Amino acid sequence: MFRFDNADVRRQDRLLDETAARELLRTGEYGVLSMQAAEGGGYGIPLSYVWDGETRIYVHCAPEGRKLRCLDRCAEVSFCVVGRTKVLPSKFTTAYESVVLQCRAVRGLSPEERMDALRLLLEKYAPEDCVTGMRYAEKSFHRTEILRLEIRSASGKQKKIP
Repeated sequence: MFRFDNADVRRQDRLLDETAARELLRTGEYGVLSMQAAEGGGYGIPLSYVWDGETRIYVHCAPEGRKLRCLDRCAEVSFCVVGRTKVLPSKFTTAYESVVLQCRAVRGLSPEERMDALRLLLEKYAPEDCVTGMRYAEKSFHRTEILRLEIRSASGKQKKIP
Protein backbone atom coordinates (compact mmCIF):
# COMPACT_ATOMS: atom_id res chain seq x y z
CA MET A 1 0.00 0.00 0.00
CA PHE A 2 1.34 3.44 -0.82
CA ARG A 3 1.16 6.42 1.49
CA PHE A 4 -1.72 8.80 0.77
CA ASP A 5 -0.77 12.15 2.29
CA ASN A 6 -2.44 15.49 1.70
CA ALA A 7 -0.41 17.28 4.39
CA ASP A 8 1.65 19.27 1.87
CA VAL A 9 -1.33 20.44 -0.20
CA ARG A 10 -1.38 24.20 0.25
CA ARG A 11 -5.14 24.61 -0.16
CA GLN A 12 -6.41 22.30 2.57
CA ASP A 13 -9.97 23.37 1.71
CA ARG A 14 -9.60 21.61 -1.69
CA LEU A 15 -8.48 18.16 -0.65
CA LEU A 16 -9.55 15.13 -2.62
CA ASP A 17 -10.02 12.30 -0.14
CA GLU A 18 -8.26 8.98 -0.52
CA THR A 19 -11.34 7.08 -1.73
CA ALA A 20 -12.00 9.61 -4.51
CA ALA A 21 -8.29 9.71 -5.39
CA ARG A 22 -8.17 5.93 -5.77
CA GLU A 23 -11.27 5.99 -7.97
CA LEU A 24 -9.68 8.66 -10.16
CA LEU A 25 -6.52 6.53 -10.46
CA ARG A 26 -8.66 3.55 -11.48
CA THR A 27 -10.75 5.38 -14.08
CA GLY A 28 -8.46 8.16 -15.35
CA GLU A 29 -7.96 8.27 -19.11
CA TYR A 30 -4.33 9.37 -19.09
CA GLY A 31 -1.60 10.73 -16.87
CA VAL A 32 1.38 13.01 -17.32
CA LEU A 33 4.77 11.52 -16.50
CA SER A 34 7.22 14.22 -15.40
CA MET A 35 10.94 13.47 -15.37
CA GLN A 36 14.34 15.10 -15.32
CA ALA A 37 15.49 15.55 -18.90
CA ALA A 38 18.73 13.81 -19.79
CA GLU A 39 20.13 17.09 -21.12
CA GLY A 40 18.96 19.00 -18.03
CA GLY A 41 15.67 20.65 -17.21
CA GLY A 42 12.34 18.88 -17.11
CA TYR A 43 10.36 16.70 -19.48
CA GLY A 44 6.70 15.74 -19.17
CA ILE A 45 4.66 13.54 -21.47
CA PRO A 46 1.01 12.39 -21.44
CA LEU A 47 0.60 8.60 -21.39
CA SER A 48 -2.06 5.92 -21.27
CA TYR A 49 -1.65 3.97 -18.06
CA VAL A 50 -3.19 1.33 -15.86
CA TRP A 51 -3.13 1.09 -12.08
CA ASP A 52 -2.93 -2.39 -10.58
CA GLY A 53 -5.19 -1.36 -7.68
CA GLU A 54 -2.31 -1.46 -5.21
CA THR A 55 1.12 0.16 -5.60
CA ARG A 56 1.95 0.03 -9.30
CA ILE A 57 1.19 2.03 -12.41
CA TYR A 58 2.11 0.50 -15.79
CA VAL A 59 2.76 2.36 -19.03
CA HIS A 60 3.92 1.08 -22.38
CA CYS A 61 6.26 2.68 -24.88
CA ALA A 62 8.87 1.99 -27.54
CA PRO A 63 12.05 0.25 -26.35
CA GLU A 64 14.13 3.40 -26.98
CA GLY A 65 13.65 7.15 -26.94
CA ARG A 66 13.84 10.31 -24.89
CA LYS A 67 11.60 9.08 -22.09
CA LEU A 68 13.86 6.09 -21.43
CA ARG A 69 16.99 8.26 -21.55
CA CYS A 70 15.41 10.51 -18.92
CA LEU A 71 14.57 7.54 -16.70
CA ASP A 72 18.10 6.19 -17.07
CA ARG A 73 19.32 9.53 -15.71
CA CYS A 74 16.89 9.60 -12.78
CA ALA A 75 14.22 7.05 -11.93
CA GLU A 76 12.42 9.34 -9.46
CA VAL A 77 9.35 10.71 -11.25
CA SER A 78 6.01 12.37 -10.74
CA PHE A 79 2.81 11.11 -12.36
CA CYS A 80 -0.32 13.28 -12.45
CA VAL A 81 -3.83 12.14 -13.39
CA VAL A 82 -6.40 14.83 -14.08
CA GLY A 83 -10.05 13.85 -13.96
CA ARG A 84 -13.08 15.95 -14.75
CA THR A 85 -12.51 19.63 -15.45
CA LYS A 86 -14.88 22.43 -16.32
CA VAL A 87 -13.83 25.97 -17.16
CA LEU A 88 -16.25 28.53 -15.70
CA PRO A 89 -15.43 31.74 -17.58
CA SER A 90 -18.00 33.91 -15.78
CA LYS A 91 -16.44 32.94 -12.43
CA PHE A 92 -12.83 33.17 -13.70
CA THR A 93 -12.04 29.70 -12.43
CA THR A 94 -11.99 26.01 -13.26
CA ALA A 95 -13.54 23.06 -11.44
CA TYR A 96 -11.15 20.08 -11.38
CA GLU A 97 -9.93 16.94 -9.67
CA SER A 98 -6.42 15.52 -9.76
CA VAL A 99 -4.05 13.06 -8.13
CA VAL A 100 -0.27 13.53 -8.01
CA LEU A 101 1.91 10.49 -7.39
CA GLN A 102 5.56 10.36 -6.44
CA CYS A 103 7.03 7.22 -7.98
CA ARG A 104 10.14 5.29 -8.87
CA ALA A 105 10.25 4.09 -12.47
CA VAL A 106 11.51 0.56 -13.07
CA ARG A 107 12.66 -0.92 -16.38
CA GLY A 108 13.78 -4.43 -17.28
CA LEU A 109 10.65 -6.23 -16.12
CA SER A 110 10.24 -9.95 -16.61
CA PRO A 111 8.37 -11.11 -19.73
CA GLU A 112 5.55 -12.36 -17.46
CA GLU A 113 5.10 -9.00 -15.74
CA ARG A 114 5.25 -7.15 -19.07
CA MET A 115 2.58 -9.39 -20.61
CA ASP A 116 0.40 -9.07 -17.49
CA ALA A 117 0.70 -5.28 -17.72
CA LEU A 118 -0.36 -5.38 -21.38
CA ARG A 119 -3.37 -7.50 -20.37
CA LEU A 120 -4.31 -4.93 -17.70
CA LEU A 121 -3.99 -2.12 -20.26
CA LEU A 122 -6.23 -4.00 -22.69
CA GLU A 123 -8.82 -4.69 -19.99
CA LYS A 124 -8.91 -0.98 -19.21
CA TYR A 125 -8.85 0.53 -22.70
CA ALA A 126 -10.28 -2.22 -24.96
CA PRO A 127 -12.32 -4.59 -22.76
CA GLU A 128 -14.40 -5.82 -25.71
CA ASP A 129 -11.30 -6.66 -27.74
CA CYS A 130 -8.98 -8.32 -25.20
CA VAL A 131 -8.55 -11.58 -27.13
CA THR A 132 -7.57 -9.77 -30.34
CA GLY A 133 -5.50 -7.32 -28.34
CA MET A 134 -3.51 -10.07 -26.64
CA ARG A 135 -2.71 -11.62 -30.02
CA TYR A 136 -1.49 -8.21 -31.19
CA ALA A 137 0.52 -7.79 -27.96
CA GLU A 138 2.22 -11.15 -28.51
CA LYS A 139 3.22 -10.18 -32.07
CA SER A 140 4.56 -6.77 -31.08
CA PHE A 141 6.01 -7.85 -27.72
CA HIS A 142 9.62 -7.61 -28.94
CA ARG A 143 9.19 -3.91 -29.72
CA THR A 144 7.22 -2.93 -26.63
CA GLU A 145 8.75 -1.66 -23.39
CA ILE A 146 6.70 -1.66 -20.20
CA LEU A 147 7.55 0.67 -17.34
CA ARG A 148 6.44 0.04 -13.79
CA LEU A 149 5.94 3.14 -11.68
CA GLU A 150 6.19 2.12 -8.04
CA ILE A 151 3.97 4.52 -6.13
CA ARG A 152 5.67 5.91 -3.06
CA SER A 153 3.12 8.55 -2.11
CA ALA A 154 0.03 10.29 -3.44
CA SER A 155 -2.00 13.39 -2.81
CA GLY A 156 -5.26 14.59 -4.28
CA LYS A 157 -6.83 17.96 -4.90
CA GLN A 158 -10.13 19.21 -6.27
CA LYS A 159 -12.12 22.34 -6.73
CA LYS A 160 -15.86 22.00 -6.64
CA ILE A 161 -18.01 24.87 -7.85
CA PRO A 162 -21.59 24.99 -6.54
